[in-house]
Amino acid sequence: MAKPTDGAIPDEKPDRLSFGVDTLDRALAGGLPVDGITEMRTERMADAAAASGFAAALAAHLKSLTRDGAPVLWIGDVVARNDMGAPYAPGLAQFGLGPDAILHGLPRRLEDVLWLVETALSSGALAATILEIRGNRAQFGLTESRRLSFRAKAAKRPLFLLRHAAEEEASSAEFRFLVKPAVASKRRLADGAMLKGSIGHPVFHLTLEKSRNPAPLSLLLEWNIHDRQFSWIEPRKSVALPGIGETPAHSGARLPASLDGQDRAAALGHVLAFDRAS
Repeated sequence: MAKPTDGAIPDEKPDRLSFGVDTLDRALAGGLPVDGITEMRTERMADAAAASGFAAALAAHLKSLTRDGAPVLWIGDVVARNDMGAPYAPGLAQFGLGPDAILHGLPRRLEDVLWLVETALSSGALAATILEIRGNRAQFGLTESRRLSFRAKAAKRPLFLLRHAAEEEASSAEFRFLVKPAVASKRRLADGAMLKGSIGHPVFHLTLEKSRNPAPLSLLLEWNIHDRQFSWIEPRKSVALPGIGETPAHSGARLPASLDGQDRAAALGHVLAFDRAS
């Protein structure tokens, strides 16, 4: 579903959450399901902020397309929160989720976390639910994933599953992204020129690992905070760092040897033996 241009409010919620990027939307058969699970994982905790930002952008994008005034519930596992901390309110506001649009939940046990997620999905009172956990927990396997998927399907509400520092595993998620941070673009001026030395909108390096496509799809996606829209970014050419024993491409001039020998270690003088004091 494309973003309305006439300001009209849709009569009913769309079946898919479109990114507005043709290549990605085709791979997603029109977009992400609004009545199922979409999984986003990271390979290491250092990338957790990028995945959390992507989940926040998805929730804000969903609310902007559906005009849904219901809040988003962000449920965190204690293990993940000990490493990541709680979502930062000013940061979420910059992604499009103001204080009145986000609720937080932090149960102590994973069993209580899953119960809260299932209850939230069954209520149908939330625009979306975000579940944030760390790693591949034994208490959250395929059986629990299927139960949550059933609840999301019945209530026609999406669940965004964040797995930090996790490996690929079987789940009921229709799609799974591997999320990594990417370099942000520079800000554009009114005339379209780039503002040097500036930092623009956040960019995510996404790899669509689970889908109906025969091969993974990798791309850079930018989130425009003001327009609440995603856009495809052309990958930049990176310069590889030199390996061990290799000379850098731009090593610069070598420093000349000192003419007066000050670059050498000073020679030892005479060693004198003194009589022991009486």
